[in-house]
Amino acid sequence: MIDFSQNTFFKLKQTDTAKGEKLVADLMVPGEQVMSAYQEMRDYVVFTDRRVISVNVQNVTGKKKNYTVLPYAKISVFAVETAGVMDIDSRLDLWFSGLGHVRFEFSGHSDVVEISRVVAGYALRKA
Repeated sequence: MIDFSQNTFFKLKQTDTAKGEKLVADLMVPGEQVMSAYQEMRDYVVFTDRRVISVNVQNVTGKKKNYTVLPYAKISVFAVETAGVMDIDSRLDLWFSGLGHVRFEFSGHSDVVEISRVVAGYALRKA
């Protein structure tokens, strides 16, 4: 499992959505759709319309992978920081019941606002 105790996950760069779909295809449920995929070195984070799936690529060959699933339904609080003119990085802070705080930092232009809309849809449904 990914060590979330550090609070900051990665400096993620957007990657091809098809690559993200291929990585998590076996974990997807019927009707679930990949919204976006991000990469940091060998590891990935895939945002679907229902959850966040982190993929920790392990050992030299990269064939071994560890998947951590973070369902939006377990989010109790979230915060979004969008990119600016001089600072193009953005971040998404999520607080999960039973896990605590997880921060995703994005470099470059990422659609963190669209991700936050999906998160809000699930968070407000529970309220």
